[in-house]
Amino acid sequence: MNAARPFPAEEPRDHTLDACFLGPYGENDTLLEKLLVEFLRDHVYWRRNFHPEDPPAIATAAAHHPDYLAFESRMRRELHQLSAALKKSVPFHSPRYIGHMASDLLLPGLAAQMLTLPYNPNNVSEDAAPVTVDMEVQAGLQLARMLGYPHDPAQDACAFGHLTSGGTLANYQALRLALALKAFPVALRAAQVPELALPADDWSAFNLSHTDGIALLQAWQHWLAAQAPTQRAHWLQRVENERIEQRGLAGFFAAHPSLRVPLVLAPVTAHYSWSKGLKLLGLGRDQLELLPTAGMRLDPAALRDTLERCARERRPVLMCVAVLGGTEYGTIDPIDAVLAARHESRERGLDFAVHVDAAWGGYLATLFRHEDSSLRTRDEVAADYVQFPTPAVHAAFAALGDTDSVTVDPHKLGYLPYGSGAFICRDHRAMALLAERADYVFHAATPAGYLARYRSLGQFIPEGSKSGAAAAAVYVTHKVLPLDHAHFGALPRATVRAAETFHARAQRFALELAGCVHALVPFAPDSNLVCLALNPHGNTSVATANAFVRALHDELRCDPQQPLQLKEFFGSVTSLRPEMLGPAQTTRILGALGLDPASFVPGDDRLLILRHTLMNPYLIDHENGISYIDRYFDFLGRRVRALHGAAAFHP
Repeated sequence: MNAARPFPAEEPRDHTLDACFLGPYGENDTLLEKLLVEFLRDHVYWRRNFHPEDPPAIATAAAHHPDYLAFESRMRRELHQLSAALKKSVPFHSPRYIGHMASDLLLPGLAAQMLTLPYNPNNVSEDAAPVTVDMEVQAGLQLARMLGYPHDPAQDACAFGHLTSGGTLANYQALRLALALKAFPVALRAAQVPELALPADDWSAFNLSHTDGIALLQAWQHWLAAQAPTQRAHWLQRVENERIEQRGLAGFFAAHPSLRVPLVLAPVTAHYSWSKGLKLLGLGRDQLELLPTAGMRLDPAALRDTLERCARERRPVLMCVAVLGGTEYGTIDPIDAVLAARHESRERGLDFAVHVDAAWGGYLATLFRHEDSSLRTRDEVAADYVQFPTPAVHAAFAALGDTDSVTVDPHKLGYLPYGSGAFICRDHRAMALLAERADYVFHAATPAGYLARYRSLGQFIPEGSKSGAAAAAVYVTHKVLPLDHAHFGALPRATVRAAETFHARAQRFALELAGCVHALVPFAPDSNLVCLALNPHGNTSVATANAFVRALHDELRCDPQQPLQLKEFFGSVTSLRPEMLGPAQTTRILGALGLDPASFVPGDDRLLILRHTLMNPYLIDHENGISYIDRYFDFLGRRVRALHGAAAFHP
């Protein structure tokens, strides 16, 4: 990338974005206050109009009673103390915050969530949330459309999505669904269901494709429905007794000794929730095999070699995880290459699910979608940028629609309140395998029709009680800002452009301070997250370089013991490890920084680097002639020069 400023200083402002947020300075306070007052009053009128013949339970005079006044006083005191304490919170709203994956909140989502809270809907089922449970199912379809999945409920193979507390729980759901679908054909064979075209052996049954597995599930359901009630109950119980959900892992694999517990393959950059998920499901951490990367992106050659070994050793694979926007480096795995590797693996009799962990990068998919949800060409997308998207990045997003399931976090690049993650699967029919019965919540018979079926949402998801207010926030936001490049895409467009500007400015920074510090962007950004590696000029020790970056981070991290106003900018750190980088990348990066690989500390072989999440759309404020990116590098330059003068960092 050219080190010059990539975009003109004079550029028309998108005033739609001006109405999207409360704003760094609280500029839209009047708008938010007006919305909240209007809909709080509307909520009160709704209460008063439910059987208005009932007398008020709280007398008008109660507000003057000493006990009432004493309670109000205590409540005000505690709320004032809470308000004062919250002033020490991290200022995510500010363009000076470029640390973790958080920013200001979109007004439609914030207002929708606050509006819905007094109604307190519980999205476990329609009985507790007749309005917002539908919104949650619709939000799943909105996300499916963004990803390129089938999103028409009238289609048999329509996608399905639901909200979670975050990406971690969505990843657990992906594992649950993949395991249920992989093991179900084996259960049908064990139950010896007649008249079904079952695989010849357990290995073949355990390696059906998602499409074939769902087709077999459909055939079983249709056959079962045709049986007399007594026979239906008999066969249903017989199959249930053989399922992995009934037997447990130990019982299931003991009953099928030719099978082994399957592996989950993921890049070494994958989030730690995958380790947690395998432990939670009882598969065990030993079954998580982390694959090497090429440039911090999953290495397709390593994946193919691993799959060849698994086929040769008859070691089943449950799932391969690809990361769409790693939470540490923002890099995007070659999803198209993962799908191609699975296609090749099928010829060796080895099949598995492909899941995309797009907790961070999921909403970048809006940049690749026309308003009719069709895919934009790379040239159409690239017209707005200097280098984004590379051909590899475009190919990865184009391949999303052929994967089996995706994790997306609306509370990250969706700019919505915590916690709202999301799980989306390409074909909803597999969800029947996760159905749970609770007579006091769910109706005995499965309702006909897509939307009716999922109104008993708690029957299919890991959680029970869950907030309907979060679902309202997601759904309303997607209605106000449809998930395509012309609407919601204006947000990631601004931030990806900021990342390109940041990258160019980092290269200038490296030239300007060449006699003081070695500075390097270790990986060209695939998204709106950019890292920066630093080492004092003349130093060859990794430990000294890490101490230098720690000292810089002390200037950038949140410190509740100090007033926020003393901090000029907020940032975060992450680390590079040789086992993640691989030998070639380790040599390249350490060489560019002037560091000796032999100086790594045994047991702590990592290089600390600064990490910048560029989510705020006002990082480059053309209207006021302010670039917070330039201001940040001016600040960083001052701190680097000051630290370089310290004796501790002299070689």
